[in-house]
Amino acid sequence: MDQLNMHQPRTPIPKKPLAQLILKKHTTPPKMETQTQRPLFLSLLFAALLLHLQPIATVASSDPDSQSNSTDYIRTSCSATLYPEICFTSLSRYASAVQQNPARLARVAIGLSLSRARHMASYVSNLSREADYGSDHRAAAALHDCHSNFGDAVDEIHGSLKQMQQLGAAGSSAEAFRFRMSNVQTWMSAALTDEETCTDGFDDVPEGPVKSDVCERAADVKKFTSNALALVNSYAAKEMP
Repeated sequence: MDQLNMHQPRTPIPKKPLAQLILKKHTTPPKMETQTQRPLFLSLLFAALLLHLQPIATVASSDPDSQSNSTDYIRTSCSATLYPEICFTSLSRYASAVQQNPARLARVAIGLSLSRARHMASYVSNLSREADYGSDHRAAAALHDCHSNFGDAVDEIHGSLKQMQQLGAAGSSAEAFRFRMSNVQTWMSAALTDEETCTDGFDDVPEGPVKSDVCERAADVKKFTSNALALVNSYAAKEMP
């Protein structure tokens, strides 16, 4: 993961206070300089995943009983997570595609986690550039570190999604299944650690809108990653040869 280059402008450019940027409601994800291409690619990847499941959804959606059973399955599966309500609310909309398949459920959960982590990385990237013009060097350092942490998390979650998509491929052996599942579990756990490291970096930063907003958003992302990891672990425990 490339570190975000820190530099000073040749001439001062008036900027809005960082706190004012925090308090402004974002209706669209901010653009990144160093990661502009990767978020676009990941968005297309996640969209392709859902399109891949769409034929299944079309068939299942015509059967109300099947839809109800799939929704119940997701609710039951989410009970094994630390944040079951968030899990069910975010995943139940994909009930037709998931049906009662734990692999599909885990893949969609990872995809949602990836989307959240990607938006967080983009958001922190913008904040870190604003902080370079401020006087709070501790906040600026924490933001740069947080951006690096979430960049690593995006890579790890993306890698996990790719591994999940390769499960069950023609000719795959039990050994290959175990290898890929081990990768997914390891990388999703590492992503959760990276997300937690972001908020740990703000321990020495004075209380204020920057710190509270970033930590609140990071905590939200961590819940999605935690839920995805829990569903991956449940799937591995049931299907591991």
